[in-house]
Amino acid sequence: MYYPEEVIEEIRQKNDIVDVISGYVRMQKKGASYFGLCPFHNEKTSSFSVSPHKQMYYCFGCGAGGNVFTFIMNYENFTFAEAVKMLADRAGVPLPELEYNEETKKKESRRATLLEINKEAAKYFFYQLRSKHGQTGYEYLRKRQLSEETMKGFGLGYSNKTSNDLYLYLKKKGYDDELLKAAGLVSYSEKIGMCDKFWNRVMFPIQDINHRVIGFGGRVMGDGEPKYLNSPETEVFDKSRNLYGLNFARTSRKNNMILCEGYMDVIAMHQAGFNQAVASLGTAFTSGQANLLRRYTEQVLLSYDSDGAGTKAALRAIGILREVGLTGKVINLEPYKDPDEFIKNLGKEAFEKRMEEAENSFFFELRILQREFNLADPEGKTRFHNEIARKLCNFTEEVERENYIEAVAEKYHIGFENLRKLVSSYAAKTGLVKETARPKSGIQSREKKEEPGSRARKVLFTWLIEEPKAYPIVKKYIVASDFIQELYVKVAEKLFAQLEEGAMNPAGIISMFSDEKEQREVADLFNTKLEALETKQDREKAFRDIIIRVKECSYQYYTERMGRDVTALDKVLAGKRALEELKKAHISLE
Repeated sequence: MYYPEEVIEEIRQKNDIVDVISGYVRMQKKGASYFGLCPFHNEKTSSFSVSPHKQMYYCFGCGAGGNVFTFIMNYENFTFAEAVKMLADRAGVPLPELEYNEETKKKESRRATLLEINKEAAKYFFYQLRSKHGQTGYEYLRKRQLSEETMKGFGLGYSNKTSNDLYLYLKKKGYDDELLKAAGLVSYSEKIGMCDKFWNRVMFPIQDINHRVIGFGGRVMGDGEPKYLNSPETEVFDKSRNLYGLNFARTSRKNNMILCEGYMDVIAMHQAGFNQAVASLGTAFTSGQANLLRRYTEQVLLSYDSDGAGTKAALRAIGILREVGLTGKVINLEPYKDPDEFIKNLGKEAFEKRMEEAENSFFFELRILQREFNLADPEGKTRFHNEIARKLCNFTEEVERENYIEAVAEKYHIGFENLRKLVSSYAAKTGLVKETARPKSGIQSREKKEEPGSRARKVLFTWLIEEPKAYPIVKKYIVASDFIQELYVKVAEKLFAQLEEGAMNPAGIISMFSDEKEQREVADLFNTKLEALETKQDREKAFRDIIIRVKECSYQYYTERMGRDVTALDKVLAGKRALEELKKAHISLE
């Protein structure tokens, strides 16, 4: 699926990358570029760079990079077409009908069909809840004090007690078995053949941030197991990139998000007016979901169950939130188990007061930790203080660590200097203070092993972007096919054509690729760190060495393919001649 190149380019040019990214990231100008904290990984110093000249962004910490389309795709979890539409709307550019190539047409058509199937299933479940078959489910939800408006707003439904009625309904709609299985709604049983995944359950449609149904959660009626059943991951449902209720919470305009454990907690809280509530999707809270929250807020209030399992989950979530740079606080729900129960018994105002009094996550950790020690015993008290010191070492910023040492010393009646010495002693013994580990962010690893000559090819691309006047020298010895890797060759062909016309446009080259991963790879080619060389002679020698390295790798690559590739012989002969010339030539960058 694609739009004409000239339309893509018009949209890109009318959406200045600095203007767009400034709406998401706070940046400061340094030299010719703008810098800020990367929104795609946890960092304390600004390594996220936006270049007005290149119309590109690049993070020197995690390798995230691309043009304005890449940023919107990565930040908003959009497809390329969705990013194009959003930026076209922003710039007031009318979009023509989409054009398709065969491969993308099949992929997008399949994705659209899976979303259609989910939508049909949600409509079917919605209808069943309000039919005589769904009376049990409807009574359950009404007993939970949900209004008809709330049930409609969240699209709640019911899956019948029969084992294949949804399957038969969707078959009548014309969907084949393979697609229904791919949607995660049916499975095959040797006993009964094709059967529904969900039956005799209240159904919670899971929506993405664009309100499209991507999966389901189901709560069993009665004593069946499991109590909650969730859709498997599919081509349209990625649990790590979604949170239940986020499609509403992201526009709540509150200065925090409330993180709950389950679907019913979120729904009850929205009904009570707390429309910033979200929950993880039937699994433990993940770093991917924390990074998702980081896009919309800086503070997360944890409203987990007050029992042992809820406390354990809260402790885990606190660590994950801290890793991505979010402030976490814990809401005290006692004497009730969950937020739904609390609000039903004490009301909205009481919950708001508990939100205001939410406990600092570090002190929550210490309060739970304290239960493990007998503070009446000097030995137990000493061990507890040592554990506090160990935990304080995890604060990597000195000012933050000092502030916490002061607060902890006052709260637990430990002398400030004594605690400070204990922290310093612990850090010296164990090699702490250490940097907080970065969570996985979906960005490709920087440690990935590169192919031979790959770095030289990247450096040559970046050199040409930084100094296009070097192109006349490069084209004497290097052709696009010398870049070997398919992606690199495509980029070289386009870049060389632009340089021939004297109109270099690296951000436009990125737009040739609709896949987010490929866009990041291309951005990486244009942002490889160049070695700082002071003298003209050193720069010329380094430039010559890079050209020779690229040509040598190309020569070796095509030599190995002689006999298998009919064009390899010509490339080998041309490569040999170019290498002989290069080794004799003096290269001047003037």
